[in-house]
Amino acid sequence: MIGRMVISSIAHRPVRTGLCILAIAVEVTMILLIVGLADGLLEESQGRTRSVGADILIRPSSSGVAMGLTTADIPEGIARVLVEKNPEIAMAVGTTVYSGGDLQTITGVDWERFTEMCGGVRYAEGGPMRGPGDAIVDEVYARYKKVAAGDTLKLLNREFRVVGVVEPGKMSRVFIPIETMQELMGWQGNYSQVFVRLRDPEQTAQVVEKIQALLPGYPVYPIEEFLTLAAADIQEVSRQFTDAIVGIAVIIGFIVVLLSMYTSVIERTREIGILKSLGASKGYIVGILLREALLLCAAGILAGFGLSYLVRSIVIGRFPLLSVLISADWLVISAVLAVMGATLGSLYPAIRAARQDTIQSLTYD
Repeated sequence: MIGRMVISSIAHRPVRTGLCILAIAVEVTMILLIVGLADGLLEESQGRTRSVGADILIRPSSSGVAMGLTTADIPEGIARVLVEKNPEIAMAVGTTVYSGGDLQTITGVDWERFTEMCGGVRYAEGGPMRGPGDAIVDEVYARYKKVAAGDTLKLLNREFRVVGVVEPGKMSRVFIPIETMQELMGWQGNYSQVFVRLRDPEQTAQVVEKIQALLPGYPVYPIEEFLTLAAADIQEVSRQFTDAIVGIAVIIGFIVVLLSMYTSVIERTREIGILKSLGASKGYIVGILLREALLLCAAGILAGFGLSYLVRSIVIGRFPLLSVLISADWLVISAVLAVMGATLGSLYPAIRAARQDTIQSLTYD
């Protein structure tokens, strides 16, 4: 009986119902996309760092954990000394890094040594760098810039020839010869960071202590510890913004449901009076309106899930450098937040309806 009444009420007011469902869907979509964008970019960055195949990372003396690199103060000779003084080290590869626009970095590498450390790369087009004016990009960046092997690309105020397009996920999206980058940036003889691969990863902690003793002025991290610390720092910075957006989304859902249900109560004043005259209790009236709000919320949540994936595909297609991760955890959280907002938004109209005087309700025009 109650279910039929609720469905009948919703179907009787299609415009109000549609707008309410749309508002809840937008609320859910805002939450999933904002959080998904932050989580996606962080996960992608961590995956590219892990793909290098290193066990230890040495950072510049002036850098923090989560800071982008725009300097190079690690002498090149350090990489050679590390290998010579520590037989546990299989390879030490230095790179230079410039954090430019597009939320991406340009990385200077010794391509042969870099590919040896990371276990090789798969070429979609072209091949390795041979000259100082060569560049390699990954497939995502190539799609974003609409370039292919043989095209030119302007980087660091200089024209480079794209000689290869590689699979994504290997440290950076753009690579140029390290000597060229050192010359362009005035970093001759220095690295921005050094990746160290061990013969036995189980010895990571001991080797980190040795390197810290050898290089007391430079931060030295096991790769996984570095990624954990960087993630914590980045999440701390982004949390306030994310919380603000989530809060705004919940408020939007709350206000829309409140207005929708309040309007519904006013429109159905006589109907509520008839129910009360037939013996309906206050709890019965509240239950009808809460069920109506929750049904609208459920439809809005499902629409929001679908809209989120649709917008995600559009964003990734339009902006290939962005990554949006919609996780199962946040699907649940966004749904719970939407239900909470809808429940709170419907409480006042429901209680107001339950408290209406029966005689006044029946004579309401």
